[in-house]
Amino acid sequence: MINFLNLEYFLAASEELNFTKAARQLYISQQSLSCHISNLEKEFGIALFNRSTPLTLTYAGQVLQKRARQMLQLREETYHEIADIKDFTKGQLNIGMSHTRGRRILPEILPVYQERFPGIDLHLKEGNSTELDADLLHGDVDLIIGMLPFRVEDVETVPICEEEILLVVPDTVLERTYGSQAQNRKNMLAANADLGLVKECPFLLVKPGNRVRTLSDEMFAEAQINPRVILETENIETVMALSLKGMGVTFYPKMFISSHEPVMPQGDAFKGFGFYHLNSPMARGVLGIGYHKGHYMSQATKEFIQVAKEYVMGGHAI
Repeated sequence: MINFLNLEYFLAASEELNFTKAARQLYISQQSLSCHISNLEKEFGIALFNRSTPLTLTYAGQVLQKRARQMLQLREETYHEIADIKDFTKGQLNIGMSHTRGRRILPEILPVYQERFPGIDLHLKEGNSTELDADLLHGDVDLIIGMLPFRVEDVETVPICEEEILLVVPDTVLERTYGSQAQNRKNMLAANADLGLVKECPFLLVKPGNRVRTLSDEMFAEAQINPRVILETENIETVMALSLKGMGVTFYPKMFISSHEPVMPQGDAFKGFGFYHLNSPMARGVLGIGYHKGHYMSQATKEFIQVAKEYVMGGHAI
């Protein structure tokens, strides 16, 4: 019979491919780790590691590594399920979302959730859309919050509110790019914000992997524009701050705009900038919660979704 502790120790060693580092990570001696690995090899009757430099997995080791992850995840989900059935007073919830959306949405939801379910430990994992999709697929988070659709298989989605990506165009950028025609270009943007009206402008974009970047690239392709990108960054707030300084044109979720109001002069918010509603349908979408249909859905996850629907879809937030 397979010993789960042997599997946990094998998985750590198979990922590190270094017994010394794996033993240190597990807070056990290297000799103890080697003993656990040896027990597994005796049980299966085959070597799991090539004892070479560097250390590598045999084909049997590669197969066991994949199965070990699945078995340990199944064990974890079983314990969660049994605990939920027994008593919904303790548990944990792992939420995945971008740090910017977290700052805008979570203050409206988490205080209510924690008040209702004080025994639930909350964990937040932040990253871009691609990273969060992978986290959901691998079971590292219970749910993710972002713009639909999520690019991951077997995900169930719950829409919570509408979202729109706006085009941010500083007046100074129009003046530098179009000279005496800047005001005319601004008037045309206000009447019908087509990307073709700013195709000669410099652009500031978040790096690939972010949902806003994916949508931006799709809109560029739709308009058959090869943008002049002068800077890319992981942080959408950095992009926005640089655009507000007149460095270039960018894209920004409408939901985030109010977060800048406290730092703008009273009555002077966004003076010298245009926030335009793009005419592309790709700029309009839905913010939603996603959870994996193939993973056990805990009571903590179900209750979070319910609170989010009450406080976002019900008009309490955003």
